[in-house]
Amino acid sequence: MKLFWVDVRPWNKEIATTALERGAGALFVEDPEKARALGRVTTIAPGGDLEPGRDVFEVVIDGKAGEEEALARSRQGYAIVSTTDWSVIPLENLVAQSDRIIAVVTDAEEARVALTVLEKGCAGILLRTNDPAVVPAVAAVAESTAATCVLVPLTVRNVEQGIMGDRVCVDTCSLLHDGEGMLIGSSSSAFLLVHAETLENPYVAPRPFRVNAGAVHAYAMMADGKTKYLSEVRAGDRVLVAAADGSAREAMVGRVKVERRPLVVIDLEGPDGTTFSAVLQNAETVRLVAPDGSALSVAAIRPGDVVLGHVQRGGRHFGIAVEETIMEQ
Repeated sequence: MKLFWVDVRPWNKEIATTALERGAGALFVEDPEKARALGRVTTIAPGGDLEPGRDVFEVVIDGKAGEEEALARSRQGYAIVSTTDWSVIPLENLVAQSDRIIAVVTDAEEARVALTVLEKGCAGILLRTNDPAVVPAVAAVAESTAATCVLVPLTVRNVEQGIMGDRVCVDTCSLLHDGEGMLIGSSSSAFLLVHAETLENPYVAPRPFRVNAGAVHAYAMMADGKTKYLSEVRAGDRVLVAAADGSAREAMVGRVKVERRPLVVIDLEGPDGTTFSAVLQNAETVRLVAPDGSALSVAAIRPGDVVLGHVQRGGRHFGIAVEETIMEQ
């Protein structure tokens, strides 16, 4: 997910308040206590949550030497870069080599360019403005610059009734839509797109904020690209919500429910022939997402059916993706 930071130096309470109301992830301030008085927010300041010269580095680019300094600083923390003429070329050079470049912008158009340069865009933006009205416009650009998730077709090989086990419902603080869900995997390299409870059902009312995600041992893909075991997910965590078209967004967890329920084991095969499994609750309201965006109930799914998922190489070490040889059955 892209970072949206706002520079409030010198202090401007109206800009700071507007930034908080529009979901800014951090405020760059001279006095962190002024920002904290308005609400809980990450501060960038001496004595703040992120400290200049330690966690973030401001670099003005006016030539090749500036680019090289920004790249070097991005290996230490986030490099906040500004250019003397707001040229796109330095950003392209830096984004091609680093995932920790924050571009200084002054309006919505500059934000749009920075967040889409070379398609993947900068890691985020730092807005500098004296006009509070600019903040919502830039925030809207940051929100609309959707993240993406590569989804592939997975073929169901077998469906087997399991026994009772502990499964996890993840209740988010967002309303999810048809075709959206969470990426859940019994292995660290393969994740199923488990559909949110958005659909009408004769037995229970829709719960569009909920994903009946699976057994406690499974991995859940978080918004920062790391994973957590479902048993570890807590209120306040940010999970990745993916859609059938490959778009993605983050949602905050509001509640997690663990309950004893009957389980089902689904064996699947990826495009390259790799096989893996998933363990979900055995209930008609638990659904997977088909390539056309429709939802397939685990109670009706059969060998040969095709569903969407995400496959990646390597394994996980404390939730972080690593390139390693690993086998999970």
